[in-house]
Amino acid sequence: MFGRYDLKPAARRLLSEISPWLDSGLETFVFTRLRWLRIRTHPQVVLLGRRVDFLIGDRRVLQIDGGHHVGAQREDDIAHDALLRLHGYTVIRVGCFQVTDRWPEVQDLLLRAIAQGLHLA
Repeated sequence: MFGRYDLKPAARRLLSEISPWLDSGLETFVFTRLRWLRIRTHPQVVLLGRRVDFLIGDRRVLQIDGGHHVGAQREDDIAHDALLRLHGYTVIRVGCFQVTDRWPEVQDLLLRAIAQGLHLA
């Protein structure tokens, strides 16, 4: 039993992977795929006045854009990315399609950044 419900193993595993701190299903997908790195990964951290999707280590920011990141939202995101860079953060920004359909490329970008120590203070 999981609470009051008799859930199958796949459903119990899925429930163990979700978090109220993740802002979307897409972020849950990314968070579960980053667990094996064994590097401190915090979702929805406020940096310089705005939330970022993920802070990996001390200085790596991963931002995931959905389809609504256009117009004024996109301009605000670009400005915040620049501010983060000026304060020593390294930002990787990817789109929804990259996460869902081209995950190996995203993972490769993250691993290369980590190999270069860009996640460290």
